[in-house]
Amino acid sequence: MRASQWQDYELLDTSGGERLERWGDVLLIRPDPQIIWNTPKKDPRWKQAAARYVRSSSGGGHWETFHKVPDVWNIRRNDLTFRLKMMGFKHTGIFPEQAVNWDFAAEKIRNAGRPIKVLNLFGYTGAATLACMQAGAAVTHVDASRGMVQWAKENAAASGLADKPVRWLVDDCTKFVEREERRGHHYDGIIMDPPSYGRGPGGEVWKLEEQLYPLVLQCLPILSEKPLFFLLNSYTSGLSPAVMQYLLGVLMKPRFGGQVSADEIGLRVTSTGMVLPCGSTAIWES
Repeated sequence: MRASQWQDYELLDTSGGERLERWGDVLLIRPDPQIIWNTPKKDPRWKQAAARYVRSSSGGGHWETFHKVPDVWNIRRNDLTFRLKMMGFKHTGIFPEQAVNWDFAAEKIRNAGRPIKVLNLFGYTGAATLACMQAGAAVTHVDASRGMVQWAKENAAASGLADKPVRWLVDDCTKFVEREERRGHHYDGIIMDPPSYGRGPGGEVWKLEEQLYPLVLQCLPILSEKPLFFLLNSYTSGLSPAVMQYLLGVLMKPRFGGQVSADEIGLRVTSTGMVLPCGSTAIWES
């Protein structure tokens, strides 16, 4: 599944373990371990990039800046606005390949014909939250990082969605789901884009392969009687689309019926027309 309808983002070229990307008017070079080919860098914009993220042999890395880059700048996709920054670990605050999932969730919400409540776990800077809000859903956005939740609020305000029904919560996702079951709260759609590894606000350790199945299982009691969708995304190479499809199938279908699909998601490379894989998504839908 490839993301489309981007005007302000473009994956221009890939070679030598790096991506050349256009984020609005800003050209950046970022590392990508999947890019194992060394093809000629014919696009002159490789030499025009404003900054390149260089990995350190001891872990992490840093940005090398060649031209001035704003501390914060905006890009748009359709009616949504996202505020970008060059972050400490190569990221900019948005994963453009996820647009295919935003579009799926928004379409399901618009076609539901009834009020929809969505839970976005590991919500990051809120792109999926914004798409669901714009489509008419009431959204609960949960992330363990206070800074990310604040960033998501800023994106909502920039997109003209600040007055839409939403709860912004800084919390450990597992503990939040436990409390929601006790409170008897229910959701018609769940979006889950967990990190491969992370820590909660209290130092809780999260390892995706160990905790994904228990967390999805934990979510079943907080789904409504007639849920719309459960969207599960992963960047962990060990979790193939087929594995995630099986996981959702064995948990969702016995209780809710419906269907499960899964695939790689990716971005079209302008220079070659090929699609760079950027993770896997599995979707249960009614």
